[in-house]
Amino acid sequence: MRTNKDRVVKISVSGEVAHPVTRAPFRLAIDGTPWLFPGTGGITYNFTLGDSAYKMAGDHVEPDVSTKNPNDAMNAAYLKYSCIGNEAIVLTGKAKDAKGYVIGKHGGINHVLIHFSQDVKEKLAIGDKIQVKGWGNGLVLEDHPGIRTYNIDPALFEKIPVEEKDKKLYFPVKAVVPGYLMGSGVGSGNPAGGDYDIITNDKVLIGKLGLDKLCIGDFVAIENHNNSFGLGGYMEGAITIGVVVHGDCIITGHGPGVTIILTTNKELIVPVIDEKANLSYYIK
Repeated sequence: MRTNKDRVVKISVSGEVAHPVTRAPFRLAIDGTPWLFPGTGGITYNFTLGDSAYKMAGDHVEPDVSTKNPNDAMNAAYLKYSCIGNEAIVLTGKAKDAKGYVIGKHGGINHVLIHFSQDVKEKLAIGDKIQVKGWGNGLVLEDHPGIRTYNIDPALFEKIPVEEKDKKLYFPVKAVVPGYLMGSGVGSGNPAGGDYDIITNDKVLIGKLGLDKLCIGDFVAIENHNNSFGLGGYMEGAITIGVVVHGDCIITGHGPGVTIILTTNKELIVPVIDEKANLSYYIK
């Protein structure tokens, strides 16, 4: 597939391992039940790439290592330029020089999520500095001008078994999400600014659609959403491809988050169900 990857800027951005944050002590589930348990941030030792998005007893739990630049302006660049598949290097602490990979971005809390092996996670500490080779935004599929790309490392994109046929891309996904199920994050004007959530309040419907099988790192297709210039632009026939980046949520209008990587306002992307459509098969 012809791309402009040789002209896509590869630039250093940095953050640090982010401390968990909390708001009110309790969060209310959709049925009104109050729960007190962890949410975003920190080093999550028992939740990683490939795990079920519904595994943890928590809310918006982030896999592996949550990172953020403490300077808000710098963090905006850190979030924008980091792309799924980018290499991340630990600069300080006991895990210095260890290598990981960006696996998602979480809007609102504005975290970059990084996968490290378990032994590296055990050595990391809150505040350890991490540098990411930001590479991907600006990528153009030269033979497919009707498709826009965001948030994906060009080298990772080349590893995914995407088929070109009849001027369309046939993209492997774990599941297809109806556009009406997309919730929190809809209306964001920045497609490189994080993610938006699959609404999972109706557990029966989620089961019928097979969305209860989603895992961190799964590729999914979102029907009738054109995210070319923001998140959640409903448009009949449009298709968006994204990656599941954080765990399920109990509050209204939320669920597993999806960071987008491809989008079109026309029927130019065809989702192909593939049980191996997960980042773990392409990121070492």
